[in-house]
Amino acid sequence: MAAKRSNPTASRAEQRALLKLSPFELKDTLISLAAENEKESDIQMLNAGRGNPNWLCTTPREAFGTLLQFGIEESRRDLNLPDAGRMPQKKGAATRFASFLETHKDAPGATLLRDAFNYGIKTLKFDPDTFAHELSEGIIGCMYPVPDRMLRCTERIVHEYLVRELCAGKPPAGQYDLFAVEGGTAAMCYLFDSLMLNHLLHQGDTIALGVPTFTPYIEIPHFDRYSFEVVNIDAGVERRPDGTHTWQYADAEIDKLADKRIKAFFLVNPSNPPSYAMRPSSVKRLVNLVKTKRPDLIIITDDVYATFVPGFRSLMAELPQNTIGVYSYSKHFGATGWRLGVVAIHQNNIFDRMLAKLSAKERAALNRRYSSITLTPERLKFIDRMVADSRQVALNHTAGLSLPQQIQMSLFSLFALLDTADSYKTLCQLVVRRRYKALWDGVGLSPPPDENRASYYAELDLMVWAEKEYGPDFVKFLRKNYECVDVLFRLAEKSGVVLLHGGGFAGPDWSVRVSLANLPEETYPKIGQFLRETAEDYVREWRGSQKGKEGRGTKKGNHPGRAGKLRLVHKRRINR
Repeated sequence: MAAKRSNPTASRAEQRALLKLSPFELKDTLISLAAENEKESDIQMLNAGRGNPNWLCTTPREAFGTLLQFGIEESRRDLNLPDAGRMPQKKGAATRFASFLETHKDAPGATLLRDAFNYGIKTLKFDPDTFAHELSEGIIGCMYPVPDRMLRCTERIVHEYLVRELCAGKPPAGQYDLFAVEGGTAAMCYLFDSLMLNHLLHQGDTIALGVPTFTPYIEIPHFDRYSFEVVNIDAGVERRPDGTHTWQYADAEIDKLADKRIKAFFLVNPSNPPSYAMRPSSVKRLVNLVKTKRPDLIIITDDVYATFVPGFRSLMAELPQNTIGVYSYSKHFGATGWRLGVVAIHQNNIFDRMLAKLSAKERAALNRRYSSITLTPERLKFIDRMVADSRQVALNHTAGLSLPQQIQMSLFSLFALLDTADSYKTLCQLVVRRRYKALWDGVGLSPPPDENRASYYAELDLMVWAEKEYGPDFVKFLRKNYECVDVLFRLAEKSGVVLLHGGGFAGPDWSVRVSLANLPEETYPKIGQFLRETAEDYVREWRGSQKGKEGRGTKKGNHPGRAGKLRLVHKRRINR
């Protein structure tokens, strides 16, 4: 029997106050509650609140370790000093690297290094010494990033990776310029800042958000610095015949973007938390709208979950001139701690053209801003302005992602490019899909198949279930007496399950987000079952209230689920 709690966790007023927090901050409160109960009972905390995957890609990391050994050997070549080395030399680097790989052919990751080097030379036509020198100098991190935006060979490699994964192997004509950044979060910060600094967006402008979405995209626009007016492009509006959400943008939602007051459209695709890629028909409608009515629309697409949808194709492939693409290696490769991200802007883009059309006063101010780093500041590309802005311009000479990080990014990309059978990617997709099914098996429902589903998260709208199963009177009962966060408190206290509030992502008020990335598969049926049992508690209370009996927590302001100071608790035990 789980421990009985003698004191209410939070009153309804307190819960309402907590709803003002970001879901990620509220999560910390729930974790504390679940952890405390874990200490006092046999309940195991199941934190499905965070999107950090519990798998990782090992081979590129092994290659990193072996490559580091080569870099150190290069620094010590022809030098006999204790604890000291010198910068690797470029001349003859390819020959020495080939010799090293032959000598260390059985070392972890050596096969990937050999195949990757051959790919660079034969497929990408790199100069052998240039490529080997970039690898050796980059791995030991003995130089500033040069070029500061991204290392030359690394940019080509990552470009090929993005073309494969975000453009389904069929990129538009031309090339993308890439900026290596400290994860997708840094990309977001740099983008907001540079769009404002370069007068492509102004304080008080109207922007659109594809919602539900990652909470920083909701919070940042309302900071005083931006004070944006926000129009939601809502994927929660459209329903299937059975009442469940499709998590797709209805035509009417896409058509909102025809409003010329909207300067930019920010979206996460596949979405977070619904975890669906924008369907092809909606992409087609958006493409047509931009080409016929809104050629000036700025689009920022965050595609971190792209690899979890087979055949995914980004808006940066469909609308390359209008789109700034953001990608992070964190989820697919299990590399959140590495902070590896990239911003991609097509060389033929509206941003550079918009800069050229600014007023004379604005252009003059920007020329002064960037005059210390170039003699022709008016020609500076928007993406290069992002690099400079990321270091307050004055520190542009030390800008750029650290070289070891860029080399690990390159190795991740090369691993994927050489995995022509998509073995690793298919495995990752299978992992989250199995967990998705396990969760719904526990809930006792069968969601419809959907080829656009990424399955990295699941967003469950409890009001859809309530309406479908028990009708409008039950829905009124819930809304009158409870906040959705009460479900989260009950789960954390009674079952040790931590979920996030979907309303905090601008999703339905009574939705919850379950991360399918960070727990073993066998835990998800339990989470689904606990969620169903918690929901059934409300049904019993509602039925009791209908009979005129005083139910637990049915009076406004009471902490629900309690009778006096003692509560009913789950008898089910989760083995540690």
